[in-house]
Amino acid sequence: MQLKWQKTFAIIFSGQIFSILTSSMVQFSVIWHLTQTSGSASVLMIAGLAGFLPQAVLGSFIGVWLDRWNRKLTMIIADSAIAFFSLVLGVYFFFGEPSLAFVYVILMVRSAASAFHGPSFQAAIPLLAPADQLTRVAGWQQMVYSFSSIIGPALGIAVYSATSLGAVLLLDVAGALIANVMLLFIKIHQPKPEATQAPSFIKEFKLGWDAFIQVKPVIVITLATAIFSTVFMPLATLFPYMTLSHFGRGGYSASIVEAIFGIGMIAGGVLLSVVASKWKDITYMSLSLAVIGLTCLLSGVFNKEAFILFVIVSFFMGAAAPFFHGPYMAMIQRAFDPSMLGRVISLVTSVMMFSSPIGLALAGPVVDKYGVQAWFFWSGLVIILTSAVLFALFQRMRVEQPAVLEGE
Repeated sequence: MQLKWQKTFAIIFSGQIFSILTSSMVQFSVIWHLTQTSGSASVLMIAGLAGFLPQAVLGSFIGVWLDRWNRKLTMIIADSAIAFFSLVLGVYFFFGEPSLAFVYVILMVRSAASAFHGPSFQAAIPLLAPADQLTRVAGWQQMVYSFSSIIGPALGIAVYSATSLGAVLLLDVAGALIANVMLLFIKIHQPKPEATQAPSFIKEFKLGWDAFIQVKPVIVITLATAIFSTVFMPLATLFPYMTLSHFGRGGYSASIVEAIFGIGMIAGGVLLSVVASKWKDITYMSLSLAVIGLTCLLSGVFNKEAFILFVIVSFFMGAAAPFFHGPYMAMIQRAFDPSMLGRVISLVTSVMMFSSPIGLALAGPVVDKYGVQAWFFWSGLVIILTSAVLFALFQRMRVEQPAVLEGE
């Protein structure tokens, strides 16, 4: 039985890594293209808004459909839609430079499709893995994302420099095709809804919301994640801008930073998969936020000659990330019935996605006026404070829902 579920995840992840890798190439290449052609932090922030806002809006209610639909088929259709619009933008680049408005529209449509793909995948995981292995699976998943984040920027900038952004976008189509073919080889059993559940969108949504608000530890973590996302998510867009504007480096230096961050994430994912049951989930999450906050704060005070130090702290920032996202998702998957997971995961994803556009909207003007380092410094301070408050709150809540808190 153990070998069977492990084999299933080996098939899933071997396919998903191609899709995630090419998507990473596209993400970095588009951001770098906009950085080079516009030189404006506000343009980058608008692009970030286009990539996050549709997921935030749709994530509020699509969970009802995700719990009704076949999760494997939803993943295949969503990934195919993302690939199709990459193809559209790629073809456009072969014939000329598209307007910023057209790029924003394509980013929005891709984001809308991603709103269905990510939660479907996360909601399917508890149907395939034992409950006591969910944190370990989260570590594996972080390793897949980390590997892609290392190779993706390097390959993206190489293909972009040698050919064009259009060629990078066309590779995304091939990645989605491979991922979808691999999904065809596995079977995901769709959970049956409870007998009391009425076939009404509003009632089904309310059932999901009621289930969510009953688990106080998850609510607290979600609020902390909203604060974290508000200040940290803009940094994903600002990393290349930091390399270009503050350190005066080019595209290959920017890709090195992304690669070192990804190597850190792989190291963190490996360590999480090994020590998954050693400490409580909240301990991992609090320490993760503390380390991320400290590395952001340090990045905000480095001088222009300290690029190597920026690369080093980027490693530790990446290494800390899996210790927050992995246990958080495992906590959610463990706390709710599989028939509710689509709704709950879409709700928490929506909270994070709504926070990100707020951060992006704030970051653009701040960076344009005060410089990119200001956002790194103050975001680090906010994340450290969030870590301290989160740990203190969970110490007080431990007696209320110990199974959720302790990862049992």
